Amino acid sequence: MTVEPGDPAPEFRAPNQDGQPVRPDWSGVSVVYFYPADDTPGCTVEASQFQAELATYREAGVTVYGVSVDGVDSHAAFADEYGIEFDLLADPDGEVCAAFGVATDRGVANRSTFVVVDGTVTAVYDGVAPDGHARDVLRDLVETGVVMLD
Repeated sequence: MTVEPGDPAPEFRAPNQDGQPVRPDWSGVSVVYFYPADDTPGCTVEASQFQAELATYREAGVTVYGVSVDGVDSHAAFADEYGIEFDLLADPDGEVCAAFGVATDRGVANRSTFVVVDGTVTAVYDGVAPDGHARDVLRDLVETGVVMLD
């Protein structure tokens, strides 16, 4: 069952690209995006664009997490190659995907994004196109008044 707006954000812990365990602190605003696989064309575009917007996300007080079923070593290589500075969370057993209700058909996570505000999911994007998604989410956060930018 997919997590819907109004639902509490699932609690989980997963290692990032540095092998450090991450348990998101749902206070404030977070964007959790699920993507199929490291170092593939669409996923590279999406991660690179979240990285390009990262300073603006951080200025707005938003934490960004990327999640795929790839392991820590794959995430580390992907982050190093493309200069990804936000947490890429490894979910090789699909537990984080399952917690959010993200399908892992064909052995990869379906492309979905969740916005969490103070522990509650406030927006869900399913089947997004990777190009422009990072900017679209940021724009939506500003337009809906979730965050303010100078």
